[in-house]
Amino acid sequence: MQGLVLYCSKYGTSKAYAELIGEATGFTVCAAANARTVQSADAVILCGGVYAGKIAGLRLLKKNAAKLQGKKVAVFAAGLSPADEGTTAALKRNLTGGLAGIPLFYGRGAWKSGSLKTGDRFLCRLLHGMLAKKDASQYEEPWMQTFMESYGKDCDFTDRQYLLPLLEWLRS
Repeated sequence: MQGLVLYCSKYGTSKAYAELIGEATGFTVCAAANARTVQSADAVILCGGVYAGKIAGLRLLKKNAAKLQGKKVAVFAAGLSPADEGTTAALKRNLTGGLAGIPLFYGRGAWKSGSLKTGDRFLCRLLHGMLAKKDASQYEEPWMQTFMESYGKDCDFTDRQYLLPLLEWLRS
């Protein structure tokens, strides 16, 4: 099977997961922005970072939805939130329109406070201030607790184990 692993990564975790998928499958790995064609691939996997609850790179899949018909297509999202059903359910809301039937897989990523870009650092500071005013029992989303625990630190939750369900799906 000819495969293509595309990644959309701001800070490197999605790229790292894409490279691990490429190693495990033999698929070609490239940045989504550099993808020339998806037509030659039998399988296309998008690895996208999660930023503010949105999966990076979905626009490329939506734009190429017609070309992806009949191919094995999946999304692997990498984010800071816990790898649980609540996180996955929230992220599945991103798969609308022509992407509604595409399987979504999730793996925890990394948080590197020192490498945040200026705009992201500012937004995170605002978010931290808003959440700090609440008691932890009042957090509505699972990512909120993780964000507060990780804020100002460097954390790396990247783990090959998160890829196992995706790799199993590819073999099926």
